[in-house]
Amino acid sequence: MSSAGIFISIMAALAVGAMSPGPSFVVVSRIAISRSRLDGLAAALGMGVGGVVFAVLALAGLTALLSQFEWLYVLLKVAGGAYLVYIAVNIWRSAGQPLEVSDTVDVNLAPRLSFMTALLTQLSNPKTIIVYASIFAALLPRTVPLSLIVALPLGVFVLEAGWYSIVAFAFSARHPRLLYLAAKSWIDRSAGVVMAGLGLRLILAGVSDR
Repeated sequence: MSSAGIFISIMAALAVGAMSPGPSFVVVSRIAISRSRLDGLAAALGMGVGGVVFAVLALAGLTALLSQFEWLYVLLKVAGGAYLVYIAVNIWRSAGQPLEVSDTVDVNLAPRLSFMTALLTQLSNPKTIIVYASIFAALLPRTVPLSLIVALPLGVFVLEAGWYSIVAFAFSARHPRLLYLAAKSWIDRSAGVVMAGLGLRLILAGVSDR
């Protein structure tokens, strides 16, 4: 497969992961709803930077480390699944709590805070590490061309930041915001169920690989 074909395949696989329900989506959407569109876009940039970090780690040999130490890969799967279940429980428990919406923006602090919140959420999510490691290990050739080494981090940033910018725009708009607030408990509980299912599936996959 050509470098262009590999790049497109990796981006397509990562796009599915980025658009699936998860903590990152919840964080960006809630920031956009409860703070402002500018905060939501700052959070989207944080997600993009976090994705670049994982892409660079994968290219630097994270996949080789995981393949050499199978127990570490299993541990990451179980830890990632437990993390998702933990997030799911928190979302479910807070589903009935009202969400305070503010239209005021502190341009000196709020966007930076939103950026850091999103970046730390991205970096602390073991599921993301597993996704990047698995996709890179499966699709990259043994010797990675320089063109891919340069293109992949840039592509990951555009993909992650682009998708979450769409999320930020959607959830900071007036009508989607009102619809979400009206059905918050049902939406949050549904998201909690989905993430709990993903987490349990990840844990079972890790246990079965032992």
